[in-house]
Amino acid sequence: MDVIEYRPERAQYVWTFGGVAPSHRITPGTLLKLWTEDAFSGRLTSTSDRPSQVLDMTEVNPQTGPFHVEGAEPGDTLALHIVDLTPARDWAASTTIPFFGALSGTDRTALLHEPLPEQTWIYQLDRERGTVLFEAQRSDLRLELPINPMLGTVGVAPAGREVRSSLVPDKFGGNMDTPEMRAGVTCFLGVNVEGAMFSIGDGHYRQGEGESCGTAVEGAMDATILVEVIKGGAPEWPRIESDSHYVVVGSSRPLEDAWRASQIGMIGWLGELYGLDRLDAYQLLTQISESPLANVVDTNYSAITKVAKDLLPAGDAYGGMHRYLRDQARAL
Repeated sequence: MDVIEYRPERAQYVWTFGGVAPSHRITPGTLLKLWTEDAFSGRLTSTSDRPSQVLDMTEVNPQTGPFHVEGAEPGDTLALHIVDLTPARDWAASTTIPFFGALSGTDRTALLHEPLPEQTWIYQLDRERGTVLFEAQRSDLRLELPINPMLGTVGVAPAGREVRSSLVPDKFGGNMDTPEMRAGVTCFLGVNVEGAMFSIGDGHYRQGEGESCGTAVEGAMDATILVEVIKGGAPEWPRIESDSHYVVVGSSRPLEDAWRASQIGMIGWLGELYGLDRLDAYQLLTQISESPLANVVDTNYSAITKVAKDLLPAGDAYGGMHRYLRDQARAL
């Protein structure tokens, strides 16, 4: 097994999906040990920091990559198994940003009121206890919250020579911001260009469903990823398989369209897995689906459709690729 370790320097961060030369060319079966910077490029470090003063909004959501995967061609499926996610710092940051967030006026929901006050929270990590500390700034409340490390951003280069911001989720993946993207899962993405050209970033030490204020517990992350390519079978929307669930992520605006995309994507996956007619799959999904939100703050919103495997016959998605990669990870 090839093992590549990569910690990009600041000048090596990338800010888009598409339009960037690869940092590495790798073969299927490679194990990547990567470091990712937080969504603020490490610029928010104190509760006295204000985003409008310290952030460069052209340099948010830095990505590690892209990686050119040998043999990956348009129409193929890229399989990325998240072996491990470990916080790379002992602190992380969250904040309110002017005219950004689900409960504020934005550039797309234009209102006359002033922006919410800028405020920054710094979360201290307790590695032994596996918690981060929430400290209220306008009261005395302190809470230890269990960490749930995830990657906010996983994606490939889009089709049609498009170059998309690392802030945007869409069919190519990108900034989906779903807690489903955690260690132990396999993400399946449709390949649009030769080599797939995938990147990862935007580590969260934890995040609630929806990411209401627009920022999670944002922190630098050490990520271990196993990479494989499946010939053909490219999904229209990103898919995630865990030991317990099948998951589809849809991204669009309005939110209903993001949810619809995820539902249609799951209907298609159930058809592939069990030979179901679309209407039969539609009826079954009505009775068994779960629909948590991923984000309601990004340029496109992301919605999730997930189904529990224990409600279904044993499946063999992508020839058992998730099971194969999970076994590989356990052997490590």
